[in-house]
Amino acid sequence: MASEAAGVSGVAGRYALALYDLANQQLALDTAARDLAQLRLMIEETADLKRLLNSRVLKRETKAAAIAAVVDRAELSTLVKNFIGVLARNGRLPVLPQVITAYTKVLAEKRGEVTATVTVAQALSEHQIAGLKDNLKRATGMNNVALDIWIDPAIIGGLVVKIGSRRIDGSLRTKLQKLQLAMKGI
Repeated sequence: MASEAAGVSGVAGRYALALYDLANQQLALDTAARDLAQLRLMIEETADLKRLLNSRVLKRETKAAAIAAVVDRAELSTLVKNFIGVLARNGRLPVLPQVITAYTKVLAEKRGEVTATVTVAQALSEHQIAGLKDNLKRATGMNNVALDIWIDPAIIGGLVVKIGSRRIDGSLRTKLQKLQLAMKGI
């Protein structure tokens, strides 16, 4: 059984640990991770899906039916479909993004990986992801680097990388803010 030592806590952490244990028993750790990454991307890109997850107006049954239709359409694994169904029935859909993040952390820790949270303005290609992983491996000296990619158009361009307590902000938004401050000082 996964433990709290995996660095996750709270409701999202407990659900993530439970999913990890189930996926581990079924030898489906990578499948669950891939499905959750796909689901995260869907949540980030679809305002209606975000509203569905966080709605306090819709009844649990309605939300459960709607999310079931979404995961069926996305062709996610049975394990992840059932897991999302449990979240829906228990009224925990608002914590789904945090569960996905916590699962990623648990999986990375169990594999001896360091997880880099990367925020970008738009989705990265497979080639860009591979290059970023290689650069982070060299920078950290770690052989295993997992990426937790978030899309935030507000950063305009570039990327923000967070590994542990280190944060490297190479976003265009930050560069413009620094330039603006420098110009005010003239």
